[in-house]
Amino acid sequence: MLQDCLSISSTTHKITKTMTPLLLLLSATIISSTASTSAYPSVPTDCTITTGDEKLVPVRREVYGDGRIFDISHRYTTDMPSWGCNDGLGQFLWLPASMKNGSLANNSEMKLPTHTGTHVDAPGHMIDGYFDAGFDVDTLDLEVLNGPALLVDVPRDKNITAEVMESLKIPKGVRRVLFRTLNTDRRLMYKKEYDTSYVGFTTDGARWLVKNTDIKLVGIDFLSVASDDHLVSAHLEFFQSREIILVEGLKLDDVPLGIYSVHCLPLRLLGAEGSPIRCILIK
Repeated sequence: MLQDCLSISSTTHKITKTMTPLLLLLSATIISSTASTSAYPSVPTDCTITTGDEKLVPVRREVYGDGRIFDISHRYTTDMPSWGCNDGLGQFLWLPASMKNGSLANNSEMKLPTHTGTHVDAPGHMIDGYFDAGFDVDTLDLEVLNGPALLVDVPRDKNITAEVMESLKIPKGVRRVLFRTLNTDRRLMYKKEYDTSYVGFTTDGARWLVKNTDIKLVGIDFLSVASDDHLVSAHLEFFQSREIILVEGLKLDDVPLGIYSVHCLPLRLLGAEGSPIRCILIK
């Protein structure tokens, strides 16, 4: 903001030296009418910094654009579940450089498992040969991670078996499906303890999806797409072809069923088999 004001001040000084009052008025009108756009709010002309008692309150939202955009990524907190832990994620953010301690700027550092919160799996997650060959998150197809997607509700009394998959009657041609399960109803992603009774795919359910559908993006509402009893075998069914991408830990509460445009972007972590990911749904 200060730089913008300095730039405006310098520009105005040059204009007043070279332009007639009439041209100066015209120039000011043009600047005023073009300074505000959808991408760039109006450039401030008052460069003073206030230090009043007004309390600044940041706005945190889950839905944007008058209900058109849903953020389906979980907020990272110390109390969110972490794989195999009873005490939650714990501290993952530090502030080694703080302006309060004399630093020029605030600079945080972050350390957390790559399969924390809403995240994506790469094939090397559970197939070591793929890991050694370099099939990391940087090789995932962004076209698969972005595009039309179907949000479906899974029957609440069972895991996602072959029978359940068949009952969902997902049409051929659908390439991206987000599965909302009992995990959402039980709010498992809001609990500190990692609950092994979560709902996920069984081995035969994963195999049925691979063999009988065109689905390439599988999203689910807990930290693992595979049920705890089928943890490795179900993952292997998905990973073997290297064509299916798994997005886990989605926040699907209060999102109406239907067809959306999904947008998921992982970090480009060279050599990593997983990555935190920001996912949104757009109507």
